[in-house]
Amino acid sequence: MARSTGQRLLAHDRRLGVRYVAGADEAGRGSLAGPLVVAGVLLDYESLRGTRVRSLARLNDSKQVAHEERELLFHAVVTCAAGISVRVVSASEIDRSGLHRSNLSALRAVLADLHPPADACLVDGFRLGPAAPPHQALVDGDARSAAIAAASIVAKVVRDRVMRRLDALYPRYGFASHVGYITPAHSQAVRAFGPSSLHRRSFQARCYEAA
Repeated sequence: MARSTGQRLLAHDRRLGVRYVAGADEAGRGSLAGPLVVAGVLLDYESLRGTRVRSLARLNDSKQVAHEERELLFHAVVTCAAGISVRVVSASEIDRSGLHRSNLSALRAVLADLHPPADACLVDGFRLGPAAPPHQALVDGDARSAAIAAASIVAKVVRDRVMRRLDALYPRYGFASHVGYITPAHSQAVRAFGPSSLHRRSFQARCYEAA
């Protein structure tokens, strides 16, 4: 019988041969509006067995999972994880410090937050420099490592929830549907009403030119 996606991801981390594996990932890097949300998840592979691990059978990269399934996986991760850290970086901070620098800083922070310190830290794609805990950058890590995939689920679900709540404060922009990413409707709203305080003005976007 073929292994589930979650089993394949968990097997990757177990092959590291250590107890505590941390994964870090972000959601919202390419968004025109709203925060960047970065999550770190710590998995304890000594206790993650039997019934505790079954709920992670469908774990996957958050981009490959529908909204309803992400919510279920979010609950599974929160239940199974030994630790979770989330950092929310505002649009104004992204404009001040730059997207890449903000992202690296938050990734370093969530890994440092986790306790007990991980025996292995995995990051989706980015090298974080010597100020970060010792770590390994995995290209397409959210499709390879359970810890990174779990972090991607947490980051995505938290960010989507934030954007849907902000939709009530900024109803003109349709954040509940596109959660801040560029769509024709989003661009049209920015041209019609101008950018809000949630919009990243440091981004080069054509809709800003007409606003």
